[in-house]
Amino acid sequence: MRGADLLVEALKAAGVTRIYSLSGNQIMPVYDACFEAGVEIVHTRHEAAAVYMAEAHAQLTGTIGVAMVTAGAGAANALGPLFTASESETPVLLLTGDSPVSQDGRGAFQEMDQVPMTAPLTKLSLRPRSADLLGSAVAKAVRTATSGRPGPVHIALPFDVVEDDAGEASIPTVHELARDTMALREGDARLIAQAIAAAQKPVVLCGPVMNATRSGDLKERLQKALCAPVIAMESPRGLKDPSLGALAEILQEADLVVTLGKRVDFTLGFGKAGAFNPSTLWISIQPDMKERDRAHLNLGKRLKMNFHADPRDAAETLIQFATGGDQPGQWLGDVAHKLSRRAAPPKSSGPITPDQLCAAVQRRIDAADDAIFISDGGEFGQWAQASITAKRRVVNGVSGAIGGGLCYGLAAAKLFPQSTIFSMMGDGTAGFHLSELETAARVGAPYVLVIGNDMRWNAEHQIQLRDYGPDRLIGCELSDGRYDLVATALGGHGEFVRELSELDGALERAVNSGKVACVNVLIEGFPAPSGPSH
Repeated sequence: MRGADLLVEALKAAGVTRIYSLSGNQIMPVYDACFEAGVEIVHTRHEAAAVYMAEAHAQLTGTIGVAMVTAGAGAANALGPLFTASESETPVLLLTGDSPVSQDGRGAFQEMDQVPMTAPLTKLSLRPRSADLLGSAVAKAVRTATSGRPGPVHIALPFDVVEDDAGEASIPTVHELARDTMALREGDARLIAQAIAAAQKPVVLCGPVMNATRSGDLKERLQKALCAPVIAMESPRGLKDPSLGALAEILQEADLVVTLGKRVDFTLGFGKAGAFNPSTLWISIQPDMKERDRAHLNLGKRLKMNFHADPRDAAETLIQFATGGDQPGQWLGDVAHKLSRRAAPPKSSGPITPDQLCAAVQRRIDAADDAIFISDGGEFGQWAQASITAKRRVVNGVSGAIGGGLCYGLAAAKLFPQSTIFSMMGDGTAGFHLSELETAARVGAPYVLVIGNDMRWNAEHQIQLRDYGPDRLIGCELSDGRYDLVATALGGHGEFVRELSELDGALERAVNSGKVACVNVLIEGFPAPSGPSH
């Protein structure tokens, strides 16, 4: 058995049936092993796209997502999305080809010290030096990626290691691949539950791993048990996340904030008194020492308790020992109302507005038997995240990076080909991975890409307007590009929409096309809402 075969068998033992990849010399032995083992390879057009697809795969399945790229520039191209996966708390395994161990230091083709490059962006970065170590490397990587605060991991695959005989090395067991649980102790859980019950206006804040797509009904069960609002945050706009309505008002009223895996960082205004009542007390539950230290740094004496636990395991323990509150109904109702508040729709001077486009997509989602909503970032992405809901969603996340949404849509379509899938993004964002429309057409992944086309990088345009004035606009203009024609040329379906009256029909034709479809909609470039209207 070659090292490549051991690697692939270890991945299969971890439940991996699909790898997102762009080919290259050093990973051909792994491709050959995948062929033999029946592991599907979705062959992409850019290495970064493969990592984004693996990120969406992991979020939508609850399993590890795997991307594989070649050495040199291939490995370098894959680095950016590792940051996105880290910030979105997503377990992604990046496999990279590498030059042979036997040629280290000799100037081999594409020789590059990859581990120091990926280490700051991952929970673990490994370079096994012999074939027999590949199985245990996969086990360690998968367990690390899925345990505690989930995140990306990396294994560099030297060419001679994947080619060499692995001898009698064993395939990892299910136990070796399973995530490590990290529950609260019973006494700590009782203490936290009692503190929440004693508070008048408690709030539990969670990170991305606790959203409904990834954790099912866990957040709702926790809220019901505690009789306290439980809110998942996953936007870089933090307290001004337009999808969370008047969150800032809620947190200014709170007398107790429990961060259940949620970092106390810029998204919470660093916990400063300006964003929170100075008398508000804090409890932190974190799986990482780094985040417990950060909570101490930012909160000081206001941090009353700081516990070590996986938020998913901690939630289950808290449900078991919850005691409820004195007046849960009124506070829960107030919070629900404030979270639902939205900014007033802007008045249009003629073109379609972002909220009108989002409303049309919501109608299609509501009419579907099963729908998945995907949103990239930027101004239009924030409009979409604020306006559209679905049972399952994937968004660009806390990193604030844009460009992954088109790739997320492809991964969702491969996983759920019968679902109605909308991926929303602006015209600037669409340019990052537009070539993946060819991938979607080639592999038969039907979904609808909706481009809110305001002919500019609108987030930066709005910053320039606000900070420098309308006479100092530079470098943010784009054309009214025919992205719909690109989709048609690459094997998909295209729709170009200029008038509101054309919109519903275009969306319906796109959904019914049975192909990857691009609906290119000219919109007015309004700034995204930054809070509800009063």
